[in-house]
Amino acid sequence: MRILYLITLIFFVNTTSALGQPPINKSTKYTYKIIESLNNTYGYDIYVDNKLLIHQPAIPALASNEGFKTKNDAIKVAQLVITKIKKGDMPPTIAVEEIKKMKIIKSNLHP
Repeated sequence: MRILYLITLIFFVNTTSALGQPPINKSTKYTYKIIESLNNTYGYDIYVDNKLLIHQPAIPALASNEGFKTKNDAIKVAQLVITKIKKGDMPPTIAVEEIKKMKIIKSNLHP
Protein backbone atom coordinates (compact mmCIF):
# COMPACT_ATOMS: atom_id res chain seq x y z
CA MET A 1 0.00 0.00 0.00
CA ARG A 2 2.85 2.40 0.80
CA ILE A 3 4.45 1.73 -2.56
CA LEU A 4 1.21 2.62 -4.34
CA TYR A 5 0.98 5.83 -2.30
CA LEU A 6 4.58 6.78 -3.16
CA ILE A 7 4.05 6.07 -6.86
CA THR A 8 0.91 8.21 -6.83
CA LEU A 9 2.72 11.01 -4.99
CA ILE A 10 5.66 10.95 -7.41
CA PHE A 11 3.27 10.99 -10.37
CA PHE A 12 1.39 13.98 -8.90
CA VAL A 13 4.59 15.94 -8.26
CA ASN A 14 5.91 15.23 -11.75
CA THR A 15 2.57 16.09 -13.36
CA THR A 16 2.34 19.33 -11.39
CA SER A 17 5.87 20.31 -12.41
CA ALA A 18 5.14 19.47 -16.02
CA LEU A 19 2.15 21.81 -15.96
CA GLY A 20 4.43 24.68 -15.02
CA GLN A 21 3.11 25.12 -11.51
CA PRO A 22 5.64 26.54 -9.08
CA PRO A 23 6.72 24.36 -6.20
CA ILE A 24 4.86 25.19 -3.03
CA ASN A 25 7.16 25.21 -0.03
CA LYS A 26 8.16 27.63 2.67
CA SER A 27 11.43 28.62 0.99
CA THR A 28 9.75 29.69 -2.25
CA LYS A 29 10.05 33.44 -2.79
CA TYR A 30 7.09 35.24 -4.42
CA THR A 31 7.54 38.81 -5.62
CA TYR A 32 5.91 41.26 -8.00
CA LYS A 33 7.04 44.22 -10.05
CA ILE A 34 4.72 46.98 -11.24
CA ILE A 35 5.18 47.66 -14.96
CA GLU A 36 4.07 50.45 -17.27
CA SER A 37 1.35 49.61 -19.76
CA LEU A 38 -0.69 51.30 -22.50
CA ASN A 39 -1.95 54.87 -22.14
CA ASN A 40 -0.17 55.62 -18.87
CA THR A 41 -1.62 52.61 -17.05
CA TYR A 42 0.06 49.87 -15.03
CA GLY A 43 0.34 46.10 -14.98
CA TYR A 44 2.41 43.64 -13.01
CA ASP A 45 4.88 40.79 -13.33
CA ILE A 46 4.82 37.95 -10.81
CA TYR A 47 8.09 36.18 -10.01
CA VAL A 48 8.63 32.86 -8.27
CA ASP A 49 12.18 32.49 -7.00
CA ASN A 50 13.20 35.40 -9.26
CA LYS A 51 11.81 33.69 -12.39
CA LEU A 52 9.02 35.38 -14.30
CA LEU A 53 5.82 33.38 -13.94
CA ILE A 54 3.11 35.87 -15.00
CA HIS A 55 3.32 38.96 -17.19
CA GLN A 56 0.05 40.90 -16.85
CA PRO A 57 0.07 44.26 -18.65
CA ALA A 58 -3.76 44.55 -18.69
CA ILE A 59 -6.46 44.27 -16.05
CA PRO A 60 -7.32 40.57 -15.82
CA ALA A 61 -10.91 39.49 -16.60
CA LEU A 62 -11.62 42.59 -18.69
CA ALA A 63 -11.78 42.82 -22.47
CA SER A 64 -9.24 45.62 -22.69
CA ASN A 65 -5.54 46.02 -23.37
CA GLU A 66 -5.14 48.81 -20.85
CA GLY A 67 -3.80 48.30 -17.39
CA PHE A 68 -4.74 49.69 -14.02
CA LYS A 69 -5.21 53.44 -13.57
CA THR A 70 -2.95 53.52 -10.50
CA LYS A 71 0.09 51.64 -9.30
CA ASN A 72 -1.76 50.93 -6.06
CA ASP A 73 -4.53 49.10 -7.94
CA ALA A 74 -1.94 46.99 -9.75
CA ILE A 75 -0.27 46.20 -6.41
CA LYS A 76 -3.57 45.05 -4.86
CA VAL A 77 -4.23 42.58 -7.67
CA ALA A 78 -0.62 41.38 -7.84
CA GLN A 79 -0.78 40.61 -4.12
CA LEU A 80 -4.07 38.75 -4.61
CA VAL A 81 -2.52 36.69 -7.40
CA ILE A 82 0.42 35.76 -5.16
CA THR A 83 -1.99 34.74 -2.40
CA LYS A 84 -3.81 32.47 -4.85
CA ILE A 85 -0.55 30.93 -6.10
CA LYS A 86 0.51 30.21 -2.51
CA LYS A 87 -2.83 28.42 -1.99
CA GLY A 88 -2.13 26.27 -5.05
CA ASP A 89 -4.57 27.99 -7.43
CA MET A 90 -2.97 27.57 -10.85
CA PRO A 91 -3.66 29.40 -12.95
CA PRO A 92 -4.58 32.09 -10.43
CA THR A 93 -7.64 33.50 -12.17
CA ILE A 94 -9.06 36.85 -11.15
CA ALA A 95 -12.81 37.42 -11.54
CA VAL A 96 -14.47 40.71 -12.39
CA GLU A 97 -16.32 40.52 -9.06
CA GLU A 98 -13.01 40.40 -7.17
CA ILE A 99 -11.81 43.53 -8.95
CA LYS A 100 -15.12 45.26 -8.20
CA LYS A 101 -14.86 44.36 -4.50
CA MET A 102 -11.41 45.96 -4.39
CA LYS A 103 -13.03 49.11 -5.87
CA ILE A 104 -10.66 49.05 -8.83
CA ILE A 105 -13.52 49.17 -11.31
CA LYS A 106 -17.00 50.49 -10.76
CA SER A 107 -19.83 48.00 -10.42
CA ASN A 108 -21.77 49.50 -13.32
CA LEU A 109 -18.93 48.98 -15.84
CA HIS A 110 -19.48 45.24 -16.16
CA PRO A 111 -22.40 42.94 -15.26
